[in-house]
Amino acid sequence: MSLTPPRQKMAGRIGALLGIILMALSLRAAVVSVPPLLGSIGPELGFDSFSTGLLAMLAPVVFAGFGLLTPRLIRWWGLEKVLVAAVLLAVAGQLLRAVVGDVTSFLLLSAITLAGYGMGNVVLPPLVKKYFPDRLAVVTSGYVTMLAVGTWMAPQFSVPLANLTENWRASIAAWALLSAVVLVPWGIQLVRDRRRPRPDTPLVNGLVPAPPVRINPWKSPVAWGLAIFLAGNSAQTYVYFTWLPPYLSEQGLDTQTAGSMLALFAILGLPVSLLVPLWVPRLRHPIVAVLVFTAFWIAGHLGMYLSPTEHTALWVVFAGLGQGTFAIALLMMNLRSRSTYGSGVLAGFSQGLGYAGAAVAPLLFGIVKDATGGWSASFAMLGICLVVMLTGAGMINGPRKIEDGQGEAKRLGELEQVN
Repeated sequence: MSLTPPRQKMAGRIGALLGIILMALSLRAAVVSVPPLLGSIGPELGFDSFSTGLLAMLAPVVFAGFGLLTPRLIRWWGLEKVLVAAVLLAVAGQLLRAVVGDVTSFLLLSAITLAGYGMGNVVLPPLVKKYFPDRLAVVTSGYVTMLAVGTWMAPQFSVPLANLTENWRASIAAWALLSAVVLVPWGIQLVRDRRRPRPDTPLVNGLVPAPPVRINPWKSPVAWGLAIFLAGNSAQTYVYFTWLPPYLSEQGLDTQTAGSMLALFAILGLPVSLLVPLWVPRLRHPIVAVLVFTAFWIAGHLGMYLSPTEHTALWVVFAGLGQGTFAIALLMMNLRSRSTYGSGVLAGFSQGLGYAGAAVAPLLFGIVKDATGGWSASFAMLGICLVVMLTGAGMINGPRKIEDGQGEAKRLGELEQVN
């Protein structure tokens, strides 16, 4: 019996496709829309250096916590209910933090907002696997691209929105609307789904629905490998988002140019997001693609350290193209699982531990710089991140799946694909 899923008509899955794309577009808005507005938010709410640093660390820390929690929620509630809960949390957090008057409340509500988006991070890969098992590469390419667009769009338009309304609070609240729209196509899709049996429900003996079998990611080399890979990759990305403008400013570039370099770095996630999901599934050994993007990271790091004020845009382009490793990590959440439940467990575990590891990188980067009085040791840390990333890449290079070695998980995962 072939385990390759038959190609299905798109007509019955339009709501799911729109819902996935819109969710991906909104996932980074809460993270990257606030920093450009801190010049207005900070004096009014009372942000200082400590609270600003705490805000910068909030996203990876909350993503880590809810990355580990969400697979259990998926097991209890199902993918769609977890998605709805994630959107409601994100919308509520964004709307409420737009009206608070102190920094503590703003941080707490930001954590609630990020909890919703952290759940959304985990839910997206298994949703793609559930509704589009026959078009994994194309749909993954679309949603990873929308992640890149959202990462660029929010900081690009946050300040103009604030200027247009003469109020930073309106700009903060506006991004909640983008999240709320996600509920519309999913509502349509859920109505369609109730009219027919769930396509991903595994059957035992062709008759009895079976609940998802427990998968223990702590005992899976694949899960550990993807978590290590994602930690090494995300650590570099968070360092660039946090330290690229101040580093370039200290080297002699003006503030506007330094900010433009960060925008260039962010938008370069777009072309690699389009390429990776279409290219990597065709490779027998995905580590080949990892090595290509690692070479870009290395060129960017070296150029930025050795010659930061000459050919700066070139070094930023190299580092920006290195972000293809993040797209590979998202793709592997489906390529290294057999079932939607396995994909959810793998996504939650790898993002939970991966973001936890990456969260400390920007902080250590600054601490090491202050302790040594220069940037050499801090840039050496990026080399360590590359070694960590390549170690994880080696662990996920083979065809092994997270369900392997999990008893009945593999068999029921295969049944899920057939049914």
